Amino acid sequence: MKKQLFITLFLCLLVQATLFAQHKPRAIPEWVSEKGWWVVESNIHTPKVNTIYFYNNDGVLVYKEKIEGLRINSSKKTIRIQLKQVLETAVVTWQKEHQLKENESLVLNSLRGNK
Repeated sequence: MKKQLFITLFLCLLVQATLFAQHKPRAIPEWVSEKGWWVVESNIHTPKVNTIYFYNNDGVLVYKEKIEGLRINSSKKTIRIQLKQVLETAVVTWQKEHQLKENESLVLNSLRGNK
């Protein structure tokens, strides 16, 4: 009787261990692009002057924009999604022309709602 109880308990623990060992893959946030990444460069002394760099997955700078007079808070979800949309547009444009674009107000128009 004790042997059968021990075997049953052991099998239950083994099943539980295998269930906990299985992990789900992390969900990718909606502001992360598969085409590249962006970097916001700013200074604490001049918070309303920002330079935003957009790179493709190969690490090539595809677009750069300097924005003055607007503070960009990249910790907000809506800002990240807007930057993702500009990134994807810039990467597609770069793939067609293979030229670095600068200061075409893509980010500024996106942040202000003028698409």
